[in-house]
Amino acid sequence: MFSFPAPSVYQSSKCFVTYGVMGHPDPQKLPSKGKPWSTLLSQDFVHKVDLILPAELVQLVEDKLTGDPSRAPEFYKVIMTVGQIVEGDFFTEYIKIGMLTMYLDKETYERAGLVGKPHGVKGKRGLKPRWVVQFDLRSPSMLHGKKGFDRLAYACKNVFNAPVTWFFHNLSKTPVPDPLSRHYPVKYTSHPKVSENISTRLPLLKPPIAILSNQNQSELDEFATDIYEWLSLVRLDSPRINIDDKIDPYLSNYTIPGAPDDLQEGKLCRISWQGFIPPRWTRQTLAEVILALPAKSWFSLSTTTFARDIVGDSADCTILRPPNSSGEYLLWDIRKQN
Repeated sequence: MFSFPAPSVYQSSKCFVTYGVMGHPDPQKLPSKGKPWSTLLSQDFVHKVDLILPAELVQLVEDKLTGDPSRAPEFYKVIMTVGQIVEGDFFTEYIKIGMLTMYLDKETYERAGLVGKPHGVKGKRGLKPRWVVQFDLRSPSMLHGKKGFDRLAYACKNVFNAPVTWFFHNLSKTPVPDPLSRHYPVKYTSHPKVSENISTRLPLLKPPIAILSNQNQSELDEFATDIYEWLSLVRLDSPRINIDDKIDPYLSNYTIPGAPDDLQEGKLCRISWQGFIPPRWTRQTLAEVILALPAKSWFSLSTTTFARDIVGDSADCTILRPPNSSGEYLLWDIRKQN
């Protein structure tokens, strides 16, 4: 594992890259420990998921991933005050079993009178200071009449009293009657978007044996950076990776990594989901892709979480299974550094 140094004092994310071997997943008991599984599960809710694979293999996963409507992630958008979240049946059925995390600007934090800690990297210039306040609502002290909870209730009544738009996803069994229904939620489904027959030139997607056997750090850094950039351009549907791209080199000097003789022409398929997606769903998707595809075929699965900062910092994870490998994988784990 290694990290790329941050290029400037204004950036606070680091990319950790791991090259390893993962075992074959048991569909009845999906792994939760060990990479890449633990990395996926450690993420917050995911905003976007992209699966990239050779176009000729898409039929092997299409029925499972796109043909079953019940498999698509579902979530709700609802308008509530913070006070409504921590009261009544909604609190006891949904919120009481978890953690309440709030990111506040300086003025709101001071008015609320709650205990928190500064959020973000020290020394960032030009950004407004923010504080993070957390309440473990599973704690016995989080009950009406207890000092800690009453301070939160006071802040909800006097400071956090404006309606806010929330995304909601139920991680457990829905109670009957559902306390969410009285707040008129709007239901959304993250239907997959399939982009087929993306014509491109394929770089070598597996680190050369010489790099791995010699444990050459600088060459592995360069290889991992080049492949991650190429996969990112595929995710962005960039014309730079198209086989017939003829951009003026004055406007862009990007070239697909690798010697011209090593590049192979091929067609890709990209399956994308966008919404409010729990990390357990992305773990399930990774397992289903591994089980559906031939062992020697390659694919890439990428996830991007929601930003927790006004500047848009978010976590990103990309898993690549190289071609002709026995469970080997490359993992790019981009995290915000506090």
